[in-house]
Amino acid sequence: MAKSKSAAPSADEMFAKEKAAWDTLKQKDYDAFGNMLASDYIEVTNEGVVDKAGIIAIVKDFVPTAITYSDWKMLPIDNDAVILTYDLTLKALEKGKETQPGPQHAAAVWVNRDGKWLAFYFQQTPVKDTPPPPPANTDKAEKAAASPAAKAPETGPDPIANEKIVWDFFKSKNLDAFAAVLDPAFVEIESNMVMDKAAAVKGADFDTSQIELSEWKAVKLDNDAALVTYLLTPKGPKMGGQERHTTIWANRGGKWVALLHIGTAVMKPMSPSEMKKM
Repeated sequence: MAKSKSAAPSADEMFAKEKAAWDTLKQKDYDAFGNMLASDYIEVTNEGVVDKAGIIAIVKDFVPTAITYSDWKMLPIDNDAVILTYDLTLKALEKGKETQPGPQHAAAVWVNRDGKWLAFYFQQTPVKDTPPPPPANTDKAEKAAASPAAKAPETGPDPIANEKIVWDFFKSKNLDAFAAVLDPAFVEIESNMVMDKAAAVKGADFDTSQIELSEWKAVKLDNDAALVTYLLTPKGPKMGGQERHTTIWANRGGKWVALLHIGTAVMKPMSPSEMKKM
């Protein structure tokens, strides 16, 4: 991996930048907000995937009035890109009406472009007090481990191809191969839990036969990092609704590994009767 010429930022410095972006929305200073975003900015919401122009238009209808932050963490990608994760609870005006969304798990990426740190990506998912998935089926896992396996495919700079490789590992119950493509500091964020690498691997033994993946989109952070986002659609009964998932991949010493994964439930379209009440 080529070394960056810039110095690595401090966690406090990056936390302050993230808070400053929220402050521009509280102040309705949309020019300042736009100036803090990279030209190729991407945000994954519960309604879809939007670019810089799209999110600037959306936030004009959403004005935070009070924000509480907690559990800040920074995961460096390289000297010119970092991942921030944190929880937030806020009060806001949405289209002029008071709203108080519940606590959210949030993930953001900031990148250094020509000496200026800019927001590159954001996604949040509501915190839900739902039970974790059932434990992995150890009988199946042992049978899969006992079966002779072909050499696992190698990950590379194409994040879509990497993500499809991971889903193939899930399908074949090859959890050792899955673990091998996760960075030691890997974090997975879901609505009901935040998991480290060990917990993510333990929870990866699930049935993929009734899951469809679509709407793939890849965005390059820099030469050594990329983002992939896609739509997950469960096909089986009682499997829940659609979710938008995102993974950050990075080059670590010549091997591409996953640093972050986050899922957000898709908001159900409103019925005509619900729209009339607005």
